[in-house]
Amino acid sequence: MQICEITGKGKQYGSNVSFSQRHTKKVWKPNLQTKTVTVDGRKVTLKLSTQAIRTLKKKGLLGNAPAAEAK
Repeated sequence: MQICEITGKGKQYGSNVSFSQRHTKKVWKPNLQTKTVTVDGRKVTLKLSTQAIRTLKKKGLLGNAPAAEAK
């Protein structure tokens, strides 16, 4: 299923509109990646959107985050 397990982002539906104003159905899917995160010492595999991965890295909750004190 195309849903981020943290943010809840999922598919969005809409219409393609051509120059002649014909409407055809369109689906936008989120950019999901599978990441392994350690939670309470256990490794858990999650499907995360790239926006959620960026936020976790910024907050220092993802394992391969750069050092925040380098600033």
